[in-house]
Amino acid sequence: MPAIPRLTTANSTLVVVDIQDKLLAKIPSADDLVRNVGFLLDAATLLGVEAVATEQYPKGLGPTTREIARRLPPNPPAKTAFSCCGAASFLPSLGSRPNVILVGMETHVCVGQTALDLLEAGRTVFLPVDALATRNLIDHATAIRRLERSGAVLTTVEAVAFEWLSDATHPQFKAVSKLMIERSS
Repeated sequence: MPAIPRLTTANSTLVVVDIQDKLLAKIPSADDLVRNVGFLLDAATLLGVEAVATEQYPKGLGPTTREIARRLPPNPPAKTAFSCCGAASFLPSLGSRPNVILVGMETHVCVGQTALDLLEAGRTVFLPVDALATRNLIDHATAIRRLERSGAVLTTVEAVAFEWLSDATHPQFKAVSKLMIERSS
């Protein structure tokens, strides 16, 4: 089995998949999802990690929820394909950074199909399991198992942030630590 690459701020892109109000209203863990994705987006901003987002058919499902949208570049690409790779501007937005951290919903649909497409395209996919959600726990658990077996790397939002930092001497360590404390309270 090949070694799993380490996440760095230079080799990573954070992708926020379809965290839209109409979908979010059906997610039992919506508050945790928004809090954890928000934390990861704030850490990415502090550390200079690029973040991109998508919206699934926003005409029918509405925009990205405000708490997440305020942390992202405006006008994320709209898509009708479940995989983010179905949006024409998505793959080019990743540049040459080989590691993609996928967060959002739903684990078994848009996140899952995006992960499989990215793995097929040769990217390394990281899935912070505390920043993924579905309407039904069985769909989430089954998708996580399938995606891990397909080659995705399971992780958590704090593990991603600490890997980006790499060392407690990082100039943004205290700022990211403060975000972690705020997230826990």
